[in-house]
Amino acid sequence: MAQPIRNVMSRNVLTLSPTATLADAARTMRDSNVGAVIVEDQGKLVGLVTDRDIVVRAVAQERDPKSTQLSEACSKTLVSLTPDDDTDRAVEVMREKSVRRLPVVEKGKVVGILTLGDLALERDRKSVLGSISAAPPNR
Repeated sequence: MAQPIRNVMSRNVLTLSPTATLADAARTMRDSNVGAVIVEDQGKLVGLVTDRDIVVRAVAQERDPKSTQLSEACSKTLVSLTPDDDTDRAVEVMREKSVRRLPVVEKGKVVGILTLGDLALERDRKSVLGSISAAPPNR
């Protein structure tokens, strides 16, 4: 049964500024065992950068992670939901937009992030994706 995103989302949102480097983002992700960081400029959502973005948009193009800013590699065209949207809506949006993470925004401020893994856990903990999502991170 669908429930509000607020009951499923992660509230521990990691944010960096657009001028932070890819190396900064990679260290933040590593230290927090996550695969994405929200990019905010003066409290406003301006992008999202994933570990895959770092590899595909920078490392594979031989860009220096120590000097390449997040603004140069993050996804900027984002879709977000509110904490009151339900998980069925989130599944629909993820399918439609082919995304694995959705920023959750309330009154213009990022208050959480919803991942495909969060939804897998909510829907069926015993599914393959649910089991993988529930497992401890491998570093």
